[in-house]
Amino acid sequence: MAKVRVRNTNELIEGEDNVRSFLDKQGVLYEHWNPGKLPERLQENFELSAEDKAEILSTFDEEIRDLAGRRGYKTWDIVVLSESTPNIEELLKKFEQIHTHTEDEVRAITAGEGIFIIRGDEATGYFDVILTAGDVISVPEGSVHFFTLTESKKVVAVRLFIETEGWIAHPYEDPAFVK
Repeated sequence: MAKVRVRNTNELIEGEDNVRSFLDKQGVLYEHWNPGKLPERLQENFELSAEDKAEILSTFDEEIRDLAGRRGYKTWDIVVLSESTPNIEELLKKFEQIHTHTEDEVRAITAGEGIFIIRGDEATGYFDVILTAGDVISVPEGSVHFFTLTESKKVVAVRLFIETEGWIAHPYEDPAFVK
């Protein structure tokens, strides 16, 4: 279940309703899907074949299509990151730069963990959203953010896009941001 850590105050927000309420006030969509729907062999598997990825998408087809219909997403895929991902450290360095997009950045975590660091409203500042299996988040277009992994360094996630070629990161300079 997702947790939120507000960086300015070190406040930790836990519990699905509390997390959803906080993120809603920041304009961030949060939902929770049932990760137990996946066959056990896929629940903590970080080396997926094309068939495994297709099975994950098929398992969550109803949830994906519902979200896509409500939010205008047109395409989706699976991303897998782990210690076995070639050049994982270089890839993470690229991810770990604050940026914006011209469309939402969406992740539905099916295994592992990830963190979105998001700039909230002026009173809130930056906050970390720690996501685990079942957590679904949509960071709105134009929001300053980045996505990275927890210390476990492994995640499987469904990504949804409006543009069929995916989103493009636009670097953002913010002297107030501290990793």
